Amino acid sequence: MTGLYSSIKYSPSSSSLSQSSQAFTSRILLLLTLLPLSLAAFAFVLQWRGEISDPTIRWSSINRLDFPGMDTTTSSSVTSRTSSSCADILGQSRSISFPYFRDWKFNYESDLKPKICITSSTSAGLEQILPWIFYHKVIGVTNFFLFVEGKAASPGVSKVLESIPNVKLIHRTKELEEEQAKSRIWNETWLSSFFYKPCNYELFVKQSLNMEMAIAMAEETDMDWILHLDTDELIHPAGTREYSLRQLLSGVPENVDTVVFPNYESSVERDDIKEPFSEVSMFKKNFDHLMKETYFGNYKESTRGNPNYFLTYGNGKSAARVQPHLRPNGAHRWHNYMKTPVEVKFDEAAVLHYTYTKFSDLTSRRDRCGCKPTKEEVKRCFMLEFDRAAFIIASTATEEEMLNWYREHVVWTDKELQKKLMKKGILIRIYAPMVIMQGLREAGVYASLIASVQTNLSKDTFLSNNEIINNSSKGFEGVSSRNIGNEEPRMAARNVLQIDDANLWAVPPLSPPMVDDIDHYI
Repeated sequence: MTGLYSSIKYSPSSSSLSQSSQAFTSRILLLLTLLPLSLAAFAFVLQWRGEISDPTIRWSSINRLDFPGMDTTTSSSVTSRTSSSCADILGQSRSISFPYFRDWKFNYESDLKPKICITSSTSAGLEQILPWIFYHKVIGVTNFFLFVEGKAASPGVSKVLESIPNVKLIHRTKELEEEQAKSRIWNETWLSSFFYKPCNYELFVKQSLNMEMAIAMAEETDMDWILHLDTDELIHPAGTREYSLRQLLSGVPENVDTVVFPNYESSVERDDIKEPFSEVSMFKKNFDHLMKETYFGNYKESTRGNPNYFLTYGNGKSAARVQPHLRPNGAHRWHNYMKTPVEVKFDEAAVLHYTYTKFSDLTSRRDRCGCKPTKEEVKRCFMLEFDRAAFIIASTATEEEMLNWYREHVVWTDKELQKKLMKKGILIRIYAPMVIMQGLREAGVYASLIASVQTNLSKDTFLSNNEIINNSSKGFEGVSSRNIGNEEPRMAARNVLQIDDANLWAVPPLSPPMVDDIDHYI
């Protein structure tokens, strides 16, 4: 009995074990509940007492590296000068919300390599050129050689552009035309088929002559790479960790002379866009970055009744190493007088082409070309079918008819088709330019630059250019950033859009492959 009693006395029952287990579980749950609440309360107390500071506030104007073009003597006092309506030209925030200044290197006088320059022929206003310049400065472009006419050549705009470090303006003067008349290009055969024709052909020749002069400027300033871009085009250095054109080009093998950026074309979703760089995020990918089956299998839906897959050109733009005997090969390519360049194409990086993004683009193209709106006449003026159709509509239709035509042929109103082509990879969202430009705007880069220039202008000059500068205040809406890019840039030797005998003839703007060409690519 004693043994039995002992065993009963000291052996725990099943009910007592269950109670102990429940008590332990309750304590664990209580601990897990109280721990995050305690940490949250602790963090709140610290922040309330001012112990934790926002990193964007910590990088104040006192400590940050000023962006090129900002007046270091006046950047801290810009707010006091913004009583004028022109002081908020491209916007300014009272707090810095562009948290990359500290680690980004903006000292372009240093030995950073490679040194990259862009040349362009433009007649645009400040609202387009300023964001275009500073965006490319952010991704690593060193110098700009701008051949300016129209708005870009006006005194107010020129003053602002010339105040930006490493931006050189070349005005179209009689002296410039006389100098270009002596160019060896006029004695070469590769550009001769474009001579003495109006509109786009005339512009194409002018761009080639300007590129030739820009090569000499690039050599004088020890540039390593040169690109030709229009001011409605942005380089998209996808495939790099730092979203950097400098990083992209530094990885190009030394034996490569030129690299091609296939172009993506803007696909607008509204007919009232004012600032394309800040309002357009949807693009149609280039044939070079798509599977052949995807491209040709969805060709009809992608064109939406237009003459081609793209509204305008589809053969991209290229960058060239600055080296002896370099020459332009039309506005889209480079060549060499002494050798056939080694050329590759990027598999991920692209040039974003913001074409026909505003309804006013219809009439602006019409107004700068004096051709008659007939099918035969427009062939003499424009190289691409959509440009010809748009010119005829803008010259013959009423405002309402033009708007309806624009909505039907340019604006993407079919949401279901958008979703389908997004899933296929034909349409793509790209937000990086929006994010960068919004950051520059909120950091006061544009406003600081223009405010510093205004203080140096006489009152009469300031007032005469007031309207031009005020036009630059519209747009620039922000969006959220996202992770972009992989570890290393990728290149391919596929050259599917080159014309035959590229050594003999300048490469014009070419349309992407048509569905009738499918046999050539299979």
